[in-house]
Parts: sequence; C-alpha cells; structure tokens
Amino acid sequence: MSEHITITHERTDDIPVIIAFLQKMRVAELIDTHFPTNGNWTGLSLGQMLVVWFTFIISEGDHRLSHVEPWVAAHQHTLSRSLHHEVLPRDCTDDRLATGLDYLCVAENWAECECALNQTLIRVYDLRPNTIRVDPTTVSAYVTPDGLFQLGHSKDHRPDLPQLKIALATLDPLGLPMTIATVAGNTAADPLYLPAIAKVRRSVGLAGMTYIGDCKIAALATRADIVAHQDFYLCPLSAKQVSAEELDRLLEPIWSSEQPLEEVRLTAEGQAEVQAEPDAVGFAYAVEQVGPGQSGQPQRWQERRVVVRSLAHARLQEESLRQRAQRAVDEMHALNKRKQGKKRLTTEAEALKAAEAISARHRVVNIVQIGAHTFGHEETKRRYGQRPAQILRTTSVQVEARIDPAAMAQAIRRLGWRVYATNHDQEAMPLKQVVSAYRSEYLVEQGIRRLKGHSLSLTPLYLQCEQRIVGLIFLLSIALRVLVLMQFVARENLQREGTTLTGIYPGQPGRQTTRPTTEMMLHVFRGITLSRITVNGETYDHLTPLTPVQERIVALIGIPLETFSRLAPQLSKTAFHSHEP
Repeated sequence: MSEHITITHERTDDIPVIIAFLQKMRVAELIDTHFPTNGNWTGLSLGQMLVVWFTFIISEGDHRLSHVEPWVAAHQHTLSRSLHHEVLPRDCTDDRLATGLDYLCVAENWAECECALNQTLIRVYDLRPNTIRVDPTTVSAYVTPDGLFQLGHSKDHRPDLPQLKIALATLDPLGLPMTIATVAGNTAADPLYLPAIAKVRRSVGLAGMTYIGDCKIAALATRADIVAHQDFYLCPLSAKQVSAEELDRLLEPIWSSEQPLEEVRLTAEGQAEVQAEPDAVGFAYAVEQVGPGQSGQPQRWQERRVVVRSLAHARLQEESLRQRAQRAVDEMHALNKRKQGKKRLTTEAEALKAAEAISARHRVVNIVQIGAHTFGHEETKRRYGQRPAQILRTTSVQVEARIDPAAMAQAIRRLGWRVYATNHDQEAMPLKQVVSAYRSEYLVEQGIRRLKGHSLSLTPLYLQCEQRIVGLIFLLSIALRVLVLMQFVARENLQREGTTLTGIYPGQPGRQTTRPTTEMMLHVFRGITLSRITVNGETYDHLTPLTPVQERIVALIGIPLETFSRLAPQLSKTAFHSHEP
C-alpha cells in the first residue's frame, strides 16, 4: 500500500524566546488584570493577543496592524505551542488589534498597569532602584497640525513637520523604561518632569532616588519638589541660570591660580583608571537655594554646584572655533575681489556692515578684528580728437580682517566648561561620580533610539487616530522593556561568569563580546524551522536542533531549553531523521 506523505515547514526563529521572556515578565496577566474587556470578547484574551503583537513587533521590527494576521497564519503552530493556547489568524485581525489600542490608551488603567509592571520587574529581576533618567523626545509625521501633532522645536531636525512629544523615564544602569507620557508637540518640556517623577515614586515606593536630566529639569520648581520629597537631582544649568558673566567670575580664580582643580580620569565604562591625561577637571562650591514649597512656605536647601571642563569637548570646540574664524576672515577678504555681477562696496559703512554680518554668522564677533579703508585712484585719459585730456578720480573700499590672538586665547580658555547642580554632598557624589553619571546619559538615549528606530519602528506612524497612537506608544514601551531586560540579564550573567559570548557577529564567528545586544542575540535564532510530517493521517514534528551558540544564549537570558523542545512533543516517536545543513 502506498503511503501518503505531506511535509510542511514553519519558520520558528526567535518567536519562542520572545514569548517565554514576556511570560516571565507576566505581561499578559497584568494586562488582563488592569484592562477588563467587554463580554463579547472571545478567543485569545487581550493580554495574550498583545503578547502575539509584541512578538511580531520585536521579531519583525514593524508595528503595522494589517501585517500581523498573515504573520500569525504563517507561524500558527509555533505561536500556539509557545502560548499553550490555540492561536488563530482571526485572533489578530487589524480591527481587533485596533480595539486593543483603544483599551490601552485609557490613562487611568494604563497608570495602574504600568505601576504594577514596574513593581513586578523590580522584584523578579532583583533590581536596585537608585538613579532615574528623564528625557523628552519628539516624533514627527506627515500630517496636518491638529490635536497632539503640532509644530514645535524638533529633536528630529524636522521643524517643518507637526510632531508629538514623548517623555521617557528610565532606570539606571540598564535603561529600563519606568514611565512614558505623550503630549502635544508644542508643549514645553519643563512641565513634563514632575509628573514623570511622581509616577516613578509611585512605582518604586522609595525615597532617596537620584533624578538626572538635561537643563530643563533644572527649573527651580522641579528642583524644589525633588528636595521636598527627600530625593536628589543632578542636572546642568542653562545659560540663563549661569550667565557668561557669572561663568567668567567663577573661572577667574582659576586664571589667577587661586582655585585648585581636581582631575577626573574615567574609562568608557565609567570605571576609574590611571592614564596620562585627565578626561575632565573641575571644582565645586555650595550655594543656599530657595524655591517654592509644597505648603506655600519657601523650600530651602543647600545646593552644590560643580564646575567641570571636559578636555575632549574643549578640544573639539577649539578646533571648530579656529575653523570658523579662518572661514570668516577668508570671506571678508573675498569682499575685496572684483567679479562680474558682484556688487561693489562704495562706502566704509557698507563694507563694515557686510563684514559684521559674516562675523555674526560664524559666531566670531570680537575674535576677528575688522576694518575698512577708502583708497583714491587717479587715471589720466589722453586727448583724443576734439576731446581734451581728462583726469579720472575713483575711490574703492577695502575690508581688512585678522584674528585677534589675545581674544582667541581668551575665548579658548572658556571652552568646555559647564556648571552642574546637585543636592548631593561631596561624600555621596564626588566630582568623579558627577562626571561619570552625566556622561551615562546615553542610557536613556539608547531607549529612545530603539523606540524610534528599526528595533521597534515607532516611526513612520501608520495610524491616524490620536488615542490609538497614544495606545501604540504605551504598547511599544512594554516591548522596549523586553529588549532592555533581555540585554541586561545576558550581560549580567556574562559578567558573573567572567566569560564572553561568540558567534553572534555575522562573518566573524570567533569575535568575542561581553556586551551583546538583544537584537544581535535574537538574530542568531533566524532559520530555526518546525517541520510537520504527516504520514497516512499521523503527524510527526521535527524542530531544527539548536546550535551551541543558540543554547548558550537561551541559558544567558534565563529561559529553559524546554521553550523549544515543547514545540515538537512527538519528536521521540518519529522514525524520520531530518537534517538541515
């Protein structure tokens, strides 16, 4: 009797890894608890459906609703066995996903869910909350200014496009998102900090946290509120808070050798290391600060101001200044050259005005000395025919420009300096720690880059309804937590073992790293395939065997190998032995 054999293949890739990690984070359970659905909801629960969508977003780097249903159809068996629940394509239609966003965008429910999720992650991964970074960003779109999307100062360098603004607070040292808020694109950044800090306090439930941000967190009311709650801050002061004249006054004792400078030496990771040249120099002083209090009474505290000069930044600024000054001089000398179609300078006032415009454009006022002189010329024109001989007198204006060495030296020694403010004392946060802490600002910026970049692909936006856009941003903040935590757990395990990870760099199988990224580790699982072999009505499953590198990554991120073995439960019964080169 002839046998009827049917073989189908389904790409598994990194799907089981992502779902297992989401289950460890209890994402589906928390969503179902805090976002109750109506009685007509059938099939996968809201939390389970969103776990499938999370997996699609992280695996494919795409948030488009219409692409999820066909993806589920192509990975149905893998999704069903990973979730321990039958998953059908109709569970993840675009209409159903849009309804899920409608649930997520309810601010009160999201606040409760976000708080519970933060507390769960802190407990499960034994995190030690100490430092929080807050940073706003913008998301531009090709839409008409309306509602959340408004014209404003763009961090995407697209001031011509309407935008919305996002405030993200992350936990050091892993950059774990703690809170996220969405406001209109023309909203000032200063008022976003206090609500974000209040949400973090509610999630963490601890006092004594240190909040780090840019100069917008340095608003007096924000600093006073942080002090009133027995917390700490570290932020740079803006040019309005420390004027150029005040900075000159602070630096004057250095030029007169009255103020000693402390040297700071750091490695890229922020660890102290002896090296020839310091990374920064600086000093600190204390001031009495008064701000608005919560009960209407003034809030008083002692603020420590740290004046720091980054030597590398100063060198870059010096190089830029010298280049700008030389370009300005060259452009001013070019005013003297005659050229067809070029307007001639006829008066000294006109010449000085043109030179001053060049100086202002290159930001070298008072560094380039400018002058203008008028020269007279006489030319004798000989007699010709009945025309007598003539003497023609003409005048020309010449612009003179040169770099003033004294002014240049004065400007150079002011480069690279910045004043930071903190209510930490010298013992709790010495100068070296101040420099190291603020230089780690990339931790929150890395999360923003993932949120808006290829990893989570918030931009470009494929939604029109504003409330669903807000829900999508909340959704992607959970996906960002997955990327951050998976990376953190792997790096912590490598550090504890004192080992490295190899085999994750394409074309460089022997390259070692102690700092793998989540994206690189998930890419290693590409190509794992679940094969279903049906012989006379009986089905057998075969899964591509995991490579040593894949097994190593599974162990590093803390999920069991059974995550993959359960995908082929009948493997031991089959008589077929499949092998993929």
